[in-house]
Amino acid sequence: MSNPTKLVAPEMAPADLQAKPRSAWAWVPSLYFAQGIPYIAVNTMSVVMFKRLGISNTDIALYTSLLNLPWVLKPLWSPFVDIFKTKRLWIVATQFLLALGLMGAGASIQTAAFFFMSLSIFWGMAFISATHDIAADGFYMLSLNKHDQTWWNGIRSTFYRIAMIVGSGLLIVLAGVLESKNGLPPLEIPLQAQPGLESASRFDPASIPAVAPAGELRLVAHPATLAVGITEKTADEAGAVIDAARKWNRAHGFIAVEKPMVKTAGDSSWWTKHISKPLGDFLRATFPKELKARPNAAGNVGLIYFTLSKEPPAQKEIVVNFERKKSGREYLGFSAGDRGFKLVEGERFVFNSTNWNQPFAAVVQLDPKLKQSSSVIFASRAGNIALAWSITLFLLGGLFLLACFYHQFALPRPAADVPVGSGKNLWGDFFGTFGAFFKKPGILVALSFILFYRLAEAQALKLVSPFLLDAREVGGLGLSTSQLGLAYGTFGILALTFGGIFGAILASRYGLKKMLPIMVCAIHLPNAAFLYLAFVQPENFAVISGCIAIEQFGYGFGFSAYMLYLLYFADGPNKTAHYAICTGFMALGIMLPGMWSGWLQDLVGYKNFFAWIMLSTIPGFLVAFLIKVDPQFGKKAARE
Repeated sequence: MSNPTKLVAPEMAPADLQAKPRSAWAWVPSLYFAQGIPYIAVNTMSVVMFKRLGISNTDIALYTSLLNLPWVLKPLWSPFVDIFKTKRLWIVATQFLLALGLMGAGASIQTAAFFFMSLSIFWGMAFISATHDIAADGFYMLSLNKHDQTWWNGIRSTFYRIAMIVGSGLLIVLAGVLESKNGLPPLEIPLQAQPGLESASRFDPASIPAVAPAGELRLVAHPATLAVGITEKTADEAGAVIDAARKWNRAHGFIAVEKPMVKTAGDSSWWTKHISKPLGDFLRATFPKELKARPNAAGNVGLIYFTLSKEPPAQKEIVVNFERKKSGREYLGFSAGDRGFKLVEGERFVFNSTNWNQPFAAVVQLDPKLKQSSSVIFASRAGNIALAWSITLFLLGGLFLLACFYHQFALPRPAADVPVGSGKNLWGDFFGTFGAFFKKPGILVALSFILFYRLAEAQALKLVSPFLLDAREVGGLGLSTSQLGLAYGTFGILALTFGGIFGAILASRYGLKKMLPIMVCAIHLPNAAFLYLAFVQPENFAVISGCIAIEQFGYGFGFSAYMLYLLYFADGPNKTAHYAICTGFMALGIMLPGMWSGWLQDLVGYKNFFAWIMLSTIPGFLVAFLIKVDPQFGKKAARE
């Protein structure tokens, strides 16, 4: 393995820079960390944020997939990055604008039209981020030779993944913590199960006294401590109480409903009449969406009613999460906790100006096998979700601003980083760059590989987070925001990172051609992990995290082949622009399948959706075996 390249500043640089060659370690890791941050914010964090703010899966998948369009179109302006100024200048300027965009998105969430405004800002950020990608990738290829590019591919991928961990892991965990820490003060409600206790389990919301408006807005529990008798209760008796509470809660608007965007086309549009509606009706009939109904079970039940102390501000929703308080070991899945108590109604509910003075009913049921005294604590969290995400985006914007200032001084000044146009015929240079790309040998096979290698992943990508967050009743796994950040955004991204490093090391040793069959299996077959999660719906957090880690490790390993092939195919005199064209088609291959994936999942449910994902891996296998690669490409070579 070759040593990291030492980059020397050109003669026009200051004398002190000439005397101190700059290691690629000083800029490659930070540059690709900065490249990952805005992409993750626009395409991953936005999905979780909109889900937590109540947007439907269909709209999340459609509109956040459209945010990929700038990465699709970036080849149209990539030649200008080659022709005008230096890649170094483009990098610093776009990083500054992206920092401002992140802060602007944080401010927009506090507005009534948050969805439209934040999407608009993310749209602008996507164009700027795509331009940053063009400049950063071109700078990388100009500053390192071919063999060092292969070696550093693992390093740059690693720090890109670290950006993913920060953006889709740690910052989502932070948002989850902020959701629970800001807003209304939390409540802890002790629950006790005692033999022989005559506890009232009759559903009677009219008996809950009204709370006089006084002091700060807060959540009030009735009773403050609940005692449930360990007595015989048939499934029908318990079910009658649970059903009555459930009907009451839904009739009074306590259950949050996902908010769709306003559709202007209506049912009379040509697309709706002839395409989407007939196809949707066929899919509903052929692959019915499974809703996991909660069957009635034996075991005594206890009721906890919640009210607000006073009316909330107009157009403000108070979202409350209610669950059994877990210890650290139980939170991470290493301890089962006390399973004698089960919350059967009341995991998440919403107060607003129309229902604030009505009681919400949460129902806890005892396990009929429980025979001795036991106690647990249930806790409520009623945070300001919008404020939590605003703070998170502002912090991310500040982090990115620091990266911008650092690169102003840390990036080297390679002699090759100059405008490549002739300066005489701008449009001739522009169209000539495009023409040269589409005249490359094997262009059709290469484009097929770029578009279809990740067809399955492109559809699953937008639905994984909603699947992990959605309630078990609708087929999800019911994780909290912080648990999602740990399982998918931290453990999953770490596995993805190690998979990418491992793939780069093996490709550097054996070459891309020899490793390609293994890598294509690695990227597709582990999708079965999500199929397992959808059908089994395990409750153990460690099992869920393990399945995610397996899938992500395989994806990282197999994705190495994809990125190396883009470098291989883009090589040539216009490698910066040609690589941008490749990544534009890569984004198109992600955008189009992602746009319809939420609509499909809403129709057929998570089980059928992930079964479809497994079938969607077939085109990825086919195109991988059609491409031709030099057997020596990617292998470590001795310095000449």
